[in-house]
Amino acid sequence: MTTKTGLDVFEKTIHKSNEWLSDLMGELHTEDRKYAYRVLRATLHALRDRLIPDEAVDLGAQLPMLIRGFYYEGWTPNATPTDDDREAFFERVSEEMSDQPGVPDPDRWIRAVFNVMANRLDVGELQNITDVLPDDFQALWPERIQS
Repeated sequence: MTTKTGLDVFEKTIHKSNEWLSDLMGELHTEDRKYAYRVLRATLHALRDRLIPDEAVDLGAQLPMLIRGFYYEGWTPNATPTDDDREAFFERVSEEMSDQPGVPDPDRWIRAVFNVMANRLDVGELQNITDVLPDDFQALWPERIQS
């Protein structure tokens, strides 16, 4: 079988990453892949920076290789975790999406990404993440993940 990249590991991560984007597009009710990518990236960056470095690394280890690459992009571990409350977390996501036309909807964006994560990642690891987040973050996750 001939592949575009010539490496199965690259083909697999492209496939898995596309599955994540497709799932997110469904959650967001859009056909715009670039928009879904930007929502995923903005939310993962805000979450990564809100976590202690050990938890951020544990989360990164579960992501498909391609998504893991942009997850770590620009990360400064010694500047984390931020002490963002829920409102500041929403603002952080909105800032990364600031050139998106229309009314910002960080609650919808974050919930959509968290739903995809809940369907694609280990529930136990996600519960470890929610355990270190403030209580007001719990409702952003699907019920089965909430601590």
